[in-house]
Amino acid sequence: MTLCDMAVDVLTTADGREKTAKSRDYAAQWFAARDAGTPLEIGSATPPLRPSRPDAPELLDPRDVPKRKPGSPQGRIALLHAVAHIELNAVDLHWDIIPRFAHVRMPMGFYDDWVKAADEESKHFNLMCDCLEEMGSFYGALPAHAGMWRAAEDTVEDFMGRLAVVPMVLEARGLDVTPGMIEIFRKADATSAVAALETIYAEEVGHVAYGSKWFHFLCGRHEDDPKDAFHTLVRRYFKGALKPPFNEEKRAEAGLPPDFYWPLTETG
Repeated sequence: MTLCDMAVDVLTTADGREKTAKSRDYAAQWFAARDAGTPLEIGSATPPLRPSRPDAPELLDPRDVPKRKPGSPQGRIALLHAVAHIELNAVDLHWDIIPRFAHVRMPMGFYDDWVKAADEESKHFNLMCDCLEEMGSFYGALPAHAGMWRAAEDTVEDFMGRLAVVPMVLEARGLDVTPGMIEIFRKADATSAVAALETIYAEEVGHVAYGSKWFHFLCGRHEDDPKDAFHTLVRRYFKGALKPPFNEEKRAEAGLPPDFYWPLTETG
């Protein structure tokens, strides 16, 4: 199998646990081949416009998803369920970019980064599922919102747009909100959830950094100014303004300086 074949197999697998098991196995195969000096072919394959999904959770318009009240056990379950849903979408987003833009010549390091990120997102989904099951629930027990894949559909033909919106906006938002979530579960003495969220928080910095690194790489290839290109693409593909507060320290660690995102807090 080529790397693109592997990606499409993950994307067309519906069950979350099965999808992430395949994802992790393919990542291990990719890195084993790289370490052996016999890298797998990138190849080409046609990814689906939308990845396969399990029958549950029910997907609702974001406005129709019930508000979470994290002060209660049910509210904390709802919060973990929402994170699990985000992580499952992230698995697909990270695999989708490989065959979707396989026609664009990229260094092998690009594929290393994206396979590693997909592997980590798979781990994150399973951590959240484990926490939900520890609390007497499971992924699919609650509704989730259907807007998660919109960024992929909007940027289906724009490689730089995909990098700008997914890792550099959506995943960067995770750096802003995760510390608050960790504190909610710490106050509830939910040690497994705290440990899982701390793992996610640490590894998401790298995913944002991959986005920034390869966005800058493509800007260099096209002789574009990275900041101007980022502002143009986010205004084109992201609905609405970015909302502070921002985790400026972690964003900087990931290669996102304030002058990239603060101007986008205003519409227009």
